[in-house]
Amino acid sequence: MTIIFSLDEITNVAKQILATPSLKKVITFHAQMGAGKTTLIKELVKELGVQDNSSSPTFSLVNEYHTFNGEIVYHFDLYRLNSEEEGYDMGLDEYFYSDNWCFIEWPEKTPNLIPIDHASISIKVMADGKRELVLKN
Repeated sequence: MTIIFSLDEITNVAKQILATPSLKKVITFHAQMGAGKTTLIKELVKELGVQDNSSSPTFSLVNEYHTFNGEIVYHFDLYRLNSEEEGYDMGLDEYFYSDNWCFIEWPEKTPNLIPIDHASISIKVMADGKRELVLKN
């Protein structure tokens, strides 16, 4: 699925993503810094029913949220991870295989820990400031 959108349409984009049939719960996000990965994840977390304020886990690497119906949502920002071994030592693979929602920024830092069966979202900033999002499920 490909979606062209402006940031003021991000709520609708999150709804479209979550309405994807059989959407995988582990989703990797690929984009350059500032393209809107965290902004989109915040909206996905909100649409899933998390009422707490969500933020980027840049310094903690992972934030855990709970939806109103008891689901767990993990948001990972692996940018500051120094090595894949460090991720393994943190138990990232246990999170990724927990059957909970896992939204992963900078997954290229831990390529061997990401489940083979995952979805991916790529975001590109277009010349007019809009975003091109490609979801592979």
